[in-house]
Amino acid sequence: MAPIPSLVIRRHDPVRQRRTRALLAAVWLGSLLIVAGLVATFVARAPGATHSAEFAEAQKEIEALKARVAMLARSEQVAKAALGDVQQTLRDREEEVDGLRADLAFYGRLVGGGKREGLAVHALRIAPIAGSQAWNFNATLTQNFKRGEDIKGRLTLTIEGVADGKLRTLDWPALSQGQDASGIEYRFKYFQQVGGTIMLPAGFAANRVVVRADGEGGRVEQEFSWKDAVKGEEDDNVPQ
Repeated sequence: MAPIPSLVIRRHDPVRQRRTRALLAAVWLGSLLIVAGLVATFVARAPGATHSAEFAEAQKEIEALKARVAMLARSEQVAKAALGDVQQTLRDREEEVDGLRADLAFYGRLVGGGKREGLAVHALRIAPIAGSQAWNFNATLTQNFKRGEDIKGRLTLTIEGVADGKLRTLDWPALSQGQDASGIEYRFKYFQQVGGTIMLPAGFAANRVVVRADGEGGRVEQEFSWKDAVKGEEDDNVPQ
């Protein structure tokens, strides 16, 4: 006869079972959180991440420096423009003062201030004629020796320069191309501007101009540098 198995009677407690399962789930979830935290810490401390952060910070600094340089460059441009305007204004004022001084000297010679002076070449202006070797000139003659009386005579030019590496002098017949070979006539009481046209040969580099006035007021010669004659600053403010 087979033995009868013994029976074990256990108390059924569903609440305890639920607590046990909840505790196991909590332990499992906590272990997952711990692992995730360890992984995040490792990634944050990895060299690549550190370098990426430093690189990003360096990029920000570079962009800030570029902006600063651009601002300084604009400030420098503004300062240079303002300085250029001031310098140009000063040059304009200096030219005005020079012009007034020239006018004063011009009228001073005419009035004489009690001192009478003979024939003089006050100024010379030369300007090129576009598309040619020709130049227009204008010479200002003054005198106050014979007040109220006309003086007359003729005016000529001589130009010194360099051609083909050699010094060369062009007299009036060569400059005038045979026209008015004896000179340009003038006649005035106090002042007159005597003008004409001259022709320079190709390849001739002028250096100096000699203006010669010869007539009743005597004979006078006045030298001008070619550069000053072409610029003609004084003559710009002489009354026409």
